[in-house]
Amino acid sequence: MKSLVMAAAAALTLTAGTALAGPEKYTLDASHSQVLFTYNHLGYSTTYNIFSGFNGEIMFDQEDPANSSVNVSIPVMSLFTGWEERFKHLMSDDFFGASEGDLITFTSTGIEVTGDETAKITGDLTINGETKSVTLDASLNKSAEHPMSGKMTAGFDATTTINRSDYGLGKFAPPVSDELEVMISIEAQKAE
Repeated sequence: MKSLVMAAAAALTLTAGTALAGPEKYTLDASHSQVLFTYNHLGYSTTYNIFSGFNGEIMFDQEDPANSSVNVSIPVMSLFTGWEERFKHLMSDDFFGASEGDLITFTSTGIEVTGDETAKITGDLTINGETKSVTLDASLNKSAEHPMSGKMTAGFDATTTINRSDYGLGKFAPPVSDELEVMISIEAQKAE
């Protein structure tokens, strides 16, 4: 889930603009950044859930994108399921065993630019105290001065697949799929 946010770094590595002397800080726009994950429910349906309202920063080095980095933290209890009983079950000891303040984190460990507007971002995803390396396939949507804020803004999408059992969330697998399809879409603005 967190891994999705790593795509932001890839997008920023592809951002056009003036030459920079080193990494510059961009902060995520929590109101326009989401992580969506889906799973197959017993073969009958695809279930959708979303995390939003998270924080993060990207240190972007335009001259040397490999020198960029991203760090994101997502409050577990920010999960929106669309159904209160599902939310309660996912927060229970069957899955997250969540308390207020529990976080999912992602910290990039490497960025490989794969095209003019694409990159692979590798990083450490920590959920429920378990840390695994994940790779995000990221693409830059747009990089320009934001028409409302006047700040340089980058937007991107990313995808990855994780196994929930790797993070102690494997209850009812495999009838309820272990594999989660993760989709990330974020905006980040250059910090003051």
